[in-house]
Amino acid sequence: MQDFLRRLNKLKQEKNAIIVAHIYQLPEIQDIADFVGDSLELSRKASQTDADIIVFCGVHFMAETAKILSPQKKVLLPDLNAGCPMADMINESKLQELKALHPKAKVVAYVNTSASIKAQSDICCTSANAVNVVKSLKDEEIIFVPDRNLGAFVASQSGKDLILYNGFCPTHNNFILPEFAIAARAAHPNAIMLVHPECRPETIALADYAMSTGQMCKFVEQSPHGDFIIGTELGIFHKLKKDNPQKNFYPINSLAVCPNMKKITLAKVLDALETEKNIVEVGAEIAARAYQPIQKMLEL
Repeated sequence: MQDFLRRLNKLKQEKNAIIVAHIYQLPEIQDIADFVGDSLELSRKASQTDADIIVFCGVHFMAETAKILSPQKKVLLPDLNAGCPMADMINESKLQELKALHPKAKVVAYVNTSASIKAQSDICCTSANAVNVVKSLKDEEIIFVPDRNLGAFVASQSGKDLILYNGFCPTHNNFILPEFAIAARAAHPNAIMLVHPECRPETIALADYAMSTGQMCKFVEQSPHGDFIIGTELGIFHKLKKDNPQKNFYPINSLAVCPNMKKITLAKVLDALETEKNIVEVGAEIAARAYQPIQKMLEL
């Protein structure tokens, strides 16, 4: 491992590169990263550095967002097959069909979408700010893509009727189920239950709080409580335990693993930086259009 770190740090220095890792990445990937966090947070931090190369340890739409916010930088994705099933559930033609049915509606796109979907949207949102983004819109009709679960949560919190696209995150939707939440509560009755808003509404209803991964990390750090039941992808446990060694964390389901997030390995990170292959590009026209809804969100 020491030889690997020496080679990696030497390459980073020679090429003026930084490594960013999503919180769902493997523990060893998080440990070598310069920044660990939510996808948009990582893209913003990377854009604020003077690095020439961004090695993005996440999935494809995240690397695209980094490229949109840092068009002058080279963005590398160590495994180009690391995709997002939820983001892939919607494409340009499907969104165009939905917009044709609701021509006056504004489109709110979750950041978990491709650049081409962002380019057709009016404003983007994250799981942390989605409620505020929707509340800021005065339009009677709002299309929310692609996550029906996050959209349902936003509708319940904002009091607005949303036109929901029928997409979902397989990890949150299929593994973090109500029956597992009930069992976790029974096993740890004094623990606070935190779940991601990508979970099913039935699961969210059983939790104490629904929040993004970044919000979970801040909540746990600031909370006087010592026991937490966590309902999201298991990668977050590494950071939670590392930052709060005195506290206890229990998964709602220990099988809640995103296979795409686990595709990136140390060897692939080193190879990407050595060869500068797996470059993520976004066409200039798409990038310019996709930047606008992201910027509108950031201005709120």
